Amino acid sequence: MMKIAVIGSNMVDLTSYIQRMPIPGETLEAPDFTLGCGGKGANQAVAAAVCGADVMMMTKVGSDIFADNTISNFKKYGIDTTYVQKVVGVSSGVAPIFVDENGQNSILIIKGANSKLLPADIDAAEYDLRACGLIILQLEIPLETVYYAIAFGQKHHIPVLLNPAPATKDLDIRQVCACEFFVPNESELAILTGMPTETQDDVEKAAASLTRRGLKNVIVTLGGRGALWMTETEKKYVAAYQVRAVDTSGAGDAFIGCFASCYAREHDVLGAMKQASAFSAISVTRKGTQMSYPSREELSEFLRNNEPPHVL
Repeated sequence: MMKIAVIGSNMVDLTSYIQRMPIPGETLEAPDFTLGCGGKGANQAVAAAVCGADVMMMTKVGSDIFADNTISNFKKYGIDTTYVQKVVGVSSGVAPIFVDENGQNSILIIKGANSKLLPADIDAAEYDLRACGLIILQLEIPLETVYYAIAFGQKHHIPVLLNPAPATKDLDIRQVCACEFFVPNESELAILTGMPTETQDDVEKAAASLTRRGLKNVIVTLGGRGALWMTETEKKYVAAYQVRAVDTSGAGDAFIGCFASCYAREHDVLGAMKQASAFSAISVTRKGTQMSYPSREELSEFLRNNEPPHVL
């Protein structure tokens, strides 16, 4: 089985389920609250592991009450924690999340120890990283580390999937063109390109602007509208499964982790997108991030009981 390395973030998700945000000076009671393990890197690692991948996680945790729980959580899913390291005197990353009655989320992140993941950590793990068949990255760690990991993958012929989230205009597209896959959502695509993404045509034009700049495979996750895969010569839409969303937190990470696991196993982009669409669809019908991810058995049952998504 091909091993996947996730070089990225972990967070403690502090999720409040709200009817509306309070205005300045106002105190409101929220109907519900959950505390769980999250962070884009950790979510993607867990999703890939749940889907059957052999996963190695590289991340930093703080010297606080959350650290041991985060490490134990990785181990619970069978994830290799050799390169999950504690940083003394720094807090773990946390993410206050606010979910409205329609399941839509707004998120703040405090990077904490995630900001201490540096290029030297990649060098220290070179032997084990070179044994991996795919590297997954996000932007909740320093940009210099992201660029270094991409260059490492290019040097050692390891394909890289970059989820450019949270999106920043500081991202140098020239430095990420070595990635095999570039996977933003529509709001991240808008920030990175400076182009509108309200309509299907808008999304296609924005994605095409990235392929013209040298990105090989751009996959845009569009929530209830499905996902777009675009290359210089090809364009495919995978429709979304129609479900009632309760909480969309971590849905994009669910898609990416499942996609990576399936692609690493079968090297079929469209097939991996279809399974990832189902996996993320199930996740939004439940509260929480990682706790909402279905087992392989639940995913198989969902695929048996639902028509496959249309591909356009």
